[in-house]
Amino acid sequence: MASRKPSVVFINRVYPPLRGATGRMLRDLARAFAEEGWSVTVVTTGPKARRDYDGPIRLVRVRAPVRAKKASSYIRVWFSLFWAALNQPKHDLVVTMTDPPLLVVAGRILASLKRSRHMHWCQDLYPDILPALGLRVKDSRMRFYQKLSRKAMKRCDKVVTIGRCMAKKLTHSGVEPGKVAVIPNWPDYELLPPEGFSSEARRRRVRQINGAKGARPFDLLLTDGASRKFRVLYSGNLGRAHPIDTVLGAAAILNEEHPEIEFVFVGDGPNYERLAAERSKRGLENVRLLPFQPASRLRELMESGDLHLITMKHESAGMLVPCKLYGALAVGRPCILVGPDDCETAQVIHDFKAGVIVPQGDARRLAEEIKRFRFSADDWFAAHEGASEAGRVFVPKESMDAWIRRAKDIVRKAA
Repeated sequence: MASRKPSVVFINRVYPPLRGATGRMLRDLARAFAEEGWSVTVVTTGPKARRDYDGPIRLVRVRAPVRAKKASSYIRVWFSLFWAALNQPKHDLVVTMTDPPLLVVAGRILASLKRSRHMHWCQDLYPDILPALGLRVKDSRMRFYQKLSRKAMKRCDKVVTIGRCMAKKLTHSGVEPGKVAVIPNWPDYELLPPEGFSSEARRRRVRQINGAKGARPFDLLLTDGASRKFRVLYSGNLGRAHPIDTVLGAAAILNEEHPEIEFVFVGDGPNYERLAAERSKRGLENVRLLPFQPASRLRELMESGDLHLITMKHESAGMLVPCKLYGALAVGRPCILVGPDDCETAQVIHDFKAGVIVPQGDARRLAEEIKRFRFSADDWFAAHEGASEAGRVFVPKESMDAWIRRAKDIVRKAA
């Protein structure tokens, strides 16, 4: 190992320029490995099969649709990624992710054939999460998939989870605790404050944007025009695990009681079409939908939200951690989670006093919490301080350093 570069191959369906937080984090991590002197290959998908470079990162793309809508599409992508990875030279370390599902199984086969070490980056817990996504799977088939997945994870050198609840779920299902590590996700680099941007300067920036004490004064909302409305922001994918009924109910209540409060959704996903249809059907003039914004506007967009909204199904606790949490914390914005109280997102919000948790189905409670942050500058600013503190903890460097330390240990032990 001392005479040559250590090598790593990452395998995942999504990688830029395809949109998605996990794809961007994969690129961040791959670049971090390259900066540490590793030889890095990423096996991923694209509109055409090709081989090129993203800076120092060697990309091997297999042809696949941008959006896989059927199980058969995911199966084809799974086999294509596996075959492409199998045809690469031996790497010291194989890192699999969770798109397509059960990619950990492909990683174990590949690592065994190549005699490589294997780390699995568990962003979503498949196949366990499938029912929470509304996908019906026969009990016998679900047991078979779970057995395959857990057997592969038990043979990994390390399984990296993104939340404590996920780690707990895996260890309870039989994965050895010593093989499970918790490394949180991180925000986009564009959201980090400029170097030398002090805490006091950041507070001044917040006051400039949001008014002297945090929440925007009521009179300014009435006199500064529509652009000065109190904004509840949802930024990112709105998928099957992110229900919207409670949010729609709260929006309907506030549309009548406080039209100066607006809901802004930025991104896409399966639930965006339904959201647009419900907005039109219910006449919700306080709901706005915007497409994904370019990276150059990302910080401006995230800072424009007075509250950041996160939503997830109760039954998905321990199976995913919404990435949008870390984006909100990076810009010091209070968060409202509409979802379970026993998940990583809720725990972080509790730990740092960075917002509040509202159960799914309680639209009136959600509306009241939004009004509390709207009209109480003290409550808003206290949550802002908690979010800002968390934003200084969940930064890219900490997570990527933890990743590289574990990777080095695994490869060193093998050598």
